[in-house]
Amino acid sequence: MERNLKNVLVISFGFLLLFTAYGGLQSLQSSLHSEEGLGVASLSVIYAALILSSMFLPPILIKKLGCKWTIAGSMCCYIAYSLGNFYASWYTLIPTSIILGLGGAPLWSAKCTYLTIAGNLYAQKAEKIGRDVINQYFGLFFLIFQSSGVWGNLISSLIFGQITTTAEVSEDLMCCGAYDCMTNATTNTTASSGPSKTLIYILLGVYTGSGVIAVLLIALFLDQIKANQAESETEKMQTQSFWSTFLATFHHLKDKRQCLLIPLTMYSGFEQAFLAGDYTKSYVTCALGIHFVGYVMISFSAANSFCSLIFGKISQFTGRKALFALAAVTNLACIIALLLWKPHPNQLAVFFIFSALWGLADAIWQTQTNALYGVLFEKHKEAAFANYRLWESLGFVIAFGYNTFLHVYVKLYIVMAVLVVTIVMYGALEYLEAKDLPGTPTTVKEEITGSVVQQTRL
Repeated sequence: MERNLKNVLVISFGFLLLFTAYGGLQSLQSSLHSEEGLGVASLSVIYAALILSSMFLPPILIKKLGCKWTIAGSMCCYIAYSLGNFYASWYTLIPTSIILGLGGAPLWSAKCTYLTIAGNLYAQKAEKIGRDVINQYFGLFFLIFQSSGVWGNLISSLIFGQITTTAEVSEDLMCCGAYDCMTNATTNTTASSGPSKTLIYILLGVYTGSGVIAVLLIALFLDQIKANQAESETEKMQTQSFWSTFLATFHHLKDKRQCLLIPLTMYSGFEQAFLAGDYTKSYVTCALGIHFVGYVMISFSAANSFCSLIFGKISQFTGRKALFALAAVTNLACIIALLLWKPHPNQLAVFFIFSALWGLADAIWQTQTNALYGVLFEKHKEAAFANYRLWESLGFVIAFGYNTFLHVYVKLYIVMAVLVVTIVMYGALEYLEAKDLPGTPTTVKEEITGSVVQQTRL
């Protein structure tokens, strides 16, 4: 097997193992640790730490450790979070959340750097175009990585499936859904009838073991990048991150197009946070039991992955405006329906339909927003995508931050309000683009920049 391809596969399966654990654990935080909102507070802290980490740590660690050991070391930060869940408290989960957040940005930056260098090395050797090889490597990576959402949630559902269903479901279904009785619902679903400590420890043991295997896979089988290549790339990153990225992140806000994109970018954080923090707890866990969370989230992950592939292909024919409109209408319809719906165990299919529709909309938000940033700010990608990470992470922080203090229906109205603002601001952006740049072949650019999507996701 060609050595660079082997390295791509090692990284891909390493990330698959790591995010099988983290993805499954993230979906369960609001249900497992609902006391005083500990679970969602830890998620908020993760994204707050990620904002700081994105600005400072990646170039330092990659330059000092190289891509290989930055990836391995950052993966250990995720394992620390799994260990913190064994004895979850404010004194264990919050510090390990900070550690995970600090390790998140170096992990993804080192991965992107490694795949980019590996693609260029092979392109030079095979006399191919570097961009084409890099896109192929990223495509292979995401093909393998995206399935982590399925495996992580499947593991949790199979383990928690040993719980007796009648003992797990909330005694008062009126406390489920948009108009939840915050205290009572929490007591019914987690304190009195949650999974046993033994099952929780088994799940956390499996997740921790998956993370350890990921680290060993990287440490033993991933080749270190040539010193001259790594030095050249990290020096470039060093300049971009501390000066161009850090300072230009805020200087870039002088561009009115970037300001108009802020609600759209933050909405991505709001809608993902609602699904992970509220839908899983107040709808699925409350009405069906915690062992159904994984199965329901599998439908989200599967729909998200499939639609990401499909919409990435058809965007060149439909254009981004039609896809954004589809996502907005889908999310708006889901929000209204969730406000009106009273979840009941007899309506099992409905739980999966909502998560699948949410996955469809999220696939559009992720792929097309990333592509839009690449199209609009082609000459200032570093500052633009730094803004993307900043505002999406801020959306997560705010949404997880108020999670404990508000009823679900209030949070649904907030998500709806942000969506409405997003639609208006995005419409203004498209109007300005059509006015200033008539006839711009945006679909061609979207096809190019949309081939590498979701690289900024934690």
